[in-house]
Amino acid sequence: MQKVLLVDDEKRMLDLLALYLKPHQYFCTKALGPYEALSHLEKEAYDLVLLDVMMPEMDGWELCREIRKVSDVPIIMLTAREQQGDIIKGLKLGADDYVTKPFNEEELLARMEALLRRRAPKKSIETKGLFWDEDRFDLSYQKQSIKLTPKEFLMLGQLLKNPNKVFSRDQLIEIIWGFDSETEGRTIDSHVRNIREKIRQAGFPIDDHFITVWGIGYKWINEPEC
Repeated sequence: MQKVLLVDDEKRMLDLLALYLKPHQYFCTKALGPYEALSHLEKEAYDLVLLDVMMPEMDGWELCREIRKVSDVPIIMLTAREQQGDIIKGLKLGADDYVTKPFNEEELLARMEALLRRRAPKKSIETKGLFWDEDRFDLSYQKQSIKLTPKEFLMLGQLLKNPNKVFSRDQLIEIIWGFDSETEGRTIDSHVRNIREKIRQAGFPIDDHFITVWGIGYKWINEPEC
């Protein structure tokens, strides 16, 4: 499920967008204004941002500039203004696409899907002989197969795709099990122990790469920390 941050100063518009996107397997977070949006972006990673331009506290162009200082998340700007100069301005500030209001809902959905396809994550990752292949659902080290459960495989893949990024236990639960899961943090810890042990038995130096960030969660590093 793709995570989308909706940014607008009108609650009605946020509610309408979330209502439309939910059946299409998008998990929406609603930010009422630019400062709330920045707060969400500091705490969570999103797959896409839908950003209204005309906001009184800080307009969408300025917010786009601020987002680009800290994230390369795809941004689609939504606005009633359709002058070519405004479109060019948004794109130069880092927006990936631009949709004018009132917009066709199917067109917006198609643009979101196209942008996300271009940003699709890698299907296979190799690091120092450890090979993770999503299409084949296979993990191996120096061509020796390592048997992981489906949840273990997906968790390891999430870390491998985002090296150096710390994931909290709650984030991993939401990504792997779903946001409405009743899974608890100790389940994550159990899966981590199993992953480490299985990869360690294959001979890969897992403890140099699969790192515990105490009090927060876990991360993967490609180069061992000094």
